[in-house]
Amino acid sequence: MRCRIYLIDDHALVREGLRTLLQTAGHEVVGESDDPGTASVEIARLEPDVVLLDLQLGQRSGFELFDDARRRAVKSRIVVLTMSQRPQHIADALRLGAHGYVLKGSSSAELLRAVEAAARGERHLGPDEAELAVRGLTEAAYSARALSARERQVVVMVARGASSAEIGEQLHLSPKTVDTYRSRLMRKLGLADAAALVRWAVREGMVDLDER
Repeated sequence: MRCRIYLIDDHALVREGLRTLLQTAGHEVVGESDDPGTASVEIARLEPDVVLLDLQLGQRSGFELFDDARRRAVKSRIVVLTMSQRPQHIADALRLGAHGYVLKGSSSAELLRAVEAAARGERHLGPDEAELAVRGLTEAAYSARALSARERQVVVMVARGASSAEIGEQLHLSPKTVDTYRSRLMRKLGLADAAALVRWAVREGMVDLDER
């Protein structure tokens, strides 16, 4: 089946190679960008069947697009194409609605299978990605149970947008101690940044989006 595809990657050469591969396979590339904000506007306008998304976009994160797509009620299916083999990244992408996750070292045939499956409304993971996803989902479930009461307090306050100084004042801790808690939490939960921590806290029911 012929798919209309939008590309998001911060390397022009990668986008050029993807465009050539997809067009040779009979698909149409309707747009491309290296910025998730610009891309979300164009995707809402162009309504591609599939979005190919890298998670690592310089100073920005591809995860931002999932939030924008939900707010704009975008119907395009998202396939993540990235170098990241972090189990938590795969688990997070799937929870947020990705229809596929493909590592950049995969074959062209694997990528095309993922794109075409997404266009049909199906989810696709290669065997390596599936194993990593199971590990990520398992680790996340364990991490949520393993948090101490104080760690859960810090998670909630960080997710609500409080600074280290504000958290320290309320919990009678120094800002440096709060920063240590934050770093330890990120490692324990396998999260890359504060935005990922917010998504995790919302997903676990620890905070509500209306509280932010």
